[in-house]
Amino acid sequence: MNSSDLKVTKRDGRTEAIDLDKIHKVVDWAAAGLDNVSVSEVELKAHLQFVDGIKTADIHETLIKSAADLISEERPDYQYLAARLNIFHLRKKAYGQYEPPTLYEHVAKQVDAKRYDANLLTDYTPEEFDQMDAFLDHTRDLKFSYAAVKQLEGKYLVQNRVTGEIFESPQFLYVLIGACLFASYPPETRMDYIRRFYDAVSLFKVSLPTPIMSGVRTPTRQFSSCVLIECGDSLDSISATSAAIVRYVSHRAGIGVNAGKIRALGSEIRGGEAFHTGCIPFYKHFQTAVKSCSQGGVRGGAATLFYPIWHLEVESLLVLKNNRGVEENRVRHLDYGVQFNKLMYERLIKGGNITLFSPSDVPGLYDAFFEDQSKFEELYRQYEQDDSIRKKTLKAVDLFGQFMQERASTGRIYLQNVDHCNNNGPFDPAKAPVRQSNLCLEIALPTAPLEDINDTDGEIALCTLAAFNLGALDSLDDLEELADLLVRALDSLLSYQDYPVAAAEKGSMDRRTLGVGVINYAYYLAKNGAKYSDGTANGLTHRTFEAIQYYLLKASNQLAREFGTCRKFEDTRYAQGVLPIDNYKSDLDSICDEPLHLDWEGLRQDIVRDGLRNSTLTALMPSETSSQISNATNGIEPPRGFVSVKASKDGILKQVVPELEKYRENYELLWNMPGNDGYVQLVGIMQKFVDQAISANTNYDPARFPDKKVPMKLLLKDLLTCYKLGLKTLYYHNTRDGASDSHMEEDDGCAGGACKI
Repeated sequence: MNSSDLKVTKRDGRTEAIDLDKIHKVVDWAAAGLDNVSVSEVELKAHLQFVDGIKTADIHETLIKSAADLISEERPDYQYLAARLNIFHLRKKAYGQYEPPTLYEHVAKQVDAKRYDANLLTDYTPEEFDQMDAFLDHTRDLKFSYAAVKQLEGKYLVQNRVTGEIFESPQFLYVLIGACLFASYPPETRMDYIRRFYDAVSLFKVSLPTPIMSGVRTPTRQFSSCVLIECGDSLDSISATSAAIVRYVSHRAGIGVNAGKIRALGSEIRGGEAFHTGCIPFYKHFQTAVKSCSQGGVRGGAATLFYPIWHLEVESLLVLKNNRGVEENRVRHLDYGVQFNKLMYERLIKGGNITLFSPSDVPGLYDAFFEDQSKFEELYRQYEQDDSIRKKTLKAVDLFGQFMQERASTGRIYLQNVDHCNNNGPFDPAKAPVRQSNLCLEIALPTAPLEDINDTDGEIALCTLAAFNLGALDSLDDLEELADLLVRALDSLLSYQDYPVAAAEKGSMDRRTLGVGVINYAYYLAKNGAKYSDGTANGLTHRTFEAIQYYLLKASNQLAREFGTCRKFEDTRYAQGVLPIDNYKSDLDSICDEPLHLDWEGLRQDIVRDGLRNSTLTALMPSETSSQISNATNGIEPPRGFVSVKASKDGILKQVVPELEKYRENYELLWNMPGNDGYVQLVGIMQKFVDQAISANTNYDPARFPDKKVPMKLLLKDLLTCYKLGLKTLYYHNTRDGASDSHMEEDDGCAGGACKI
């Protein structure tokens, strides 16, 4: 059959002869202004898949896939051609036509259908919606890459996830997030904030996390990306922890669970009436809670569970994720964060031993591990000498070796340096100790265990995320306005959202914690002619992260003048006049002698006088998903290839690094780097200013070593270097598997989408 004789089935069910000219016009429109793309090649590839009676929607999807398949290093603009075709298709599905309706008409319809928050129509007048309509720009939809549109379509746009119906397009999403977050501002100022916020997000100057992108403007009102839940050593606390996990997983949050206080196997219960079953059965219980529901249909539930390296059961806990062994002694669907401090590293360096205890047998030791390092060391040595206490002694090198072996084999046994989190963080550990991190290892906040799901004496820590797109900066001065917008928007969100658990609302209102990070760092370095591995990025990184923290603190200080400080500001070192520049690891000075460039002493005086609205301001998250929206490189990570091929539940997505043609020689690819040293130094420089933690990875190519095996000596050397330079956490351990550098990345469901912001 000649292709011109084919019949098509319209969206309304009617059939008619295929109109190849109409198809050509759409593809030609999508190709306008793009370099090195061929309309005829896309059409030819698509025509091979046309059949008689094909639906017009299927034709469009075939065209999109044909263009997406042509994305390559040599022809990166196909990612924009495919994206434009996808936007055309998406709008036809949402509105029945390419042109969107007016904003007021759209909002009224979606509120009536209970897809949008009804408060939008009570907070704003039709005239104000007209004002928003006047500055929102639907042509910005055409700036997305293909990966961005697919992520928007799969995760962020309001839709019926059962039927696949979509009800909005991206610019409505952006402007309505601003409208919701600034609704409480006075009518005479809020429209200006909404406009500037809309411009910042729709022009990709800032990036928002999954919970905000998918939830703000809908009736769902829980948008914190990261939730930290601490478990005590009682059945009541374990049950309350499990209940809290379920509530927050169902609201799209990534979970950190601190279960390090649970007593070890064989410990006494009720004065010796029974033996304790140990940690593993309760870890399985938490795993069931995490996997019991998806994160609002957007991601599968996921969590990282934390415990100290000196726990009596540590040898069994370290292998919980290991594929060897039977189901009874494994808990494979959680990730794990193992906690260290200076004394543990000293035992390794000096060839000493590490003594293992059940926290229940050594009063005061577990609390001192976080609150007071001198007291911890004193108690630890005392308990080591006490023959009446159950214990086990291992060579430090063997225990560290087992940790590193499991980290290398699974990639997802993480690390937290609890002394750095407390001694070099924003909180006074005597008042508000940090006992855990989160799923993506960038949040470091105080928590307290729950004894009941309605307990308000406990504390669940929440952190709300966003990121600066470093690649979109014209100057570091741009950060001042962007920081003010983000701090205002995220702080408003804390009051706007609901809290499924009372202890979370109390913790959030007490501390008002924010975590602003970055995306597109690799592009930022390439654009500035700097590399990860040779030290050329050190000064630039110091200047950049100095400006980030300075302007965020300045913005929070201004909000404190307008709205008051957070209720527990006195728990922070900021209240004592101590800033991040005062308590970083001095070893950094030997790798970067860049001076400070901003008025920190003036800022210090302002903070002491007027306080801060927010206890924390910064955290560097992975940004695996949300960076794709801005066509940016992930967080602070070097790309593995110029084209990344990412596997998600929405299929295979190709993404080309920004401005590859212009900066190809400047980009440093991950597996071309000689080792971890340069990257770790840069993370240390960032950590000097970042008040929470950083999702930092270590990377190894076995092919570089004899017998294709990474030496344990190198693994331990890198671990000690990370500690020496002040890193608070370590996230993935990546091992090159020999696959093409146009690699496959898994969208693993980490929160900073929520954590990924």
